[in-house]
Amino acid sequence: MAQEGLAKRLHGRRKGHALKARQGRLMEQLLPRIAVEVEQPAPARLADLFETAPDRLILEIGFGGGEHLAEGAASNPQTGFIGAEAFINGVAKLLSEVDTRELTNVRVHFGDAHDLLEWLPDACLDRADLLYLDPWRKRRHWKRRFISHETLAELARVIRPGGELRFASDWPDYLTWTLMHLRPRTDFAWTAQVADDWRKPWDGWTRTRYEAKAYREGRVPSYLTFTRT
Repeated sequence: MAQEGLAKRLHGRRKGHALKARQGRLMEQLLPRIAVEVEQPAPARLADLFETAPDRLILEIGFGGGEHLAEGAASNPQTGFIGAEAFINGVAKLLSEVDTRELTNVRVHFGDAHDLLEWLPDACLDRADLLYLDPWRKRRHWKRRFISHETLAELARVIRPGGELRFASDWPDYLTWTLMHLRPRTDFAWTAQVADDWRKPWDGWTRTRYEAKAYREGRVPSYLTFTRT
């Protein structure tokens, strides 16, 4: 059961530049077909969200332009991918990828990821990806960060034992924040043994436009992996 009283804090912009005509059509026509309906009860088997039951289920929270999610779905057609994003332009970009590549193993939650986490059944995910979340760099905004004791408790609930939580960021302060929240927990274990375990991206990694920008501006990303114990 979802934790009672999980705080929902949807901050920042939800819309940027005007959508292109094709993107607008996809928002109207494709999104309703692949949207996760959190207003309805979740299926007993989350795999039933997909036309063909996938072997594994992966959640990506804050997928940005959708490059990583779309490439993962295209490369792993037997895996089901669920993406959560509150920024309409990011959702529209992912929909374009889904349409162009004819991806049938993608589902989308357009809105607050906290709502999706509360909706998900227990131990339903094989992996959750938190990639380049807004670091909310000013101290007075730290309470807006997605990583919190409450959201980690929800992630622990929905990731099966032996599953993974992955976190990537180019802001050292947010990496420190994340480790401070996760290291004391008994339901997640950091898998790093040597420095390259957090300096190098995961196998099959797709570099996003945001990551390319980080490198151009001199920020070096880190990649953290935690196992659900």
